[in-house]
Amino acid sequence: MREYWVFGYGSLMWKPGFAFIEQQPARLHGYHRALCVYSWVHRGTPDHPGLVLGLDRGGSCRGMAFRVAEQQWADVVAYLREREQVTMVYREESLKARLIDQDRVVGVLAYVVDRSHAQYAGVLTPHAQAKIVSSARGKSGENREYVENTLAHMRDEGIRDERLASVGTLLADA
Repeated sequence: MREYWVFGYGSLMWKPGFAFIEQQPARLHGYHRALCVYSWVHRGTPDHPGLVLGLDRGGSCRGMAFRVAEQQWADVVAYLREREQVTMVYREESLKARLIDQDRVVGVLAYVVDRSHAQYAGVLTPHAQAKIVSSARGKSGENREYVENTLAHMRDEGIRDERLASVGTLLADA
């Protein structure tokens, strides 16, 4: 029987927005979580961009895999394309992730940053990231809230990401 999984590494972990059968902690190899995407819609504007997470090449990323019922798959993919592909900064990829608790590999749908896109921010220092995040706001709210919610959910799930945590510390100290 074919299974349908979606990999979340940012807001999809704490606000998937679609129906799923189960969720499992998962690790994706070959990509890492990074605040590397200028947000022109959800957490910023073209005139005052925010920063959101992307899967960038290299390393690994612990996140959450969501299993979707086959009969809902087409609707979930349509929803994710509308949500994640507003400006086409992500590439929709079929990748492999390891379900940590079950120690098995499954195919997942994931959204990987397109490094050739104008919204790709590249590698910024934590100070530069915190400065951008601290004052940006888009149609989905404050950029700071996005980072804080992601970090809180990651703590609840036992997920550590030192790069993102350092930005969170700088935001808390500001």
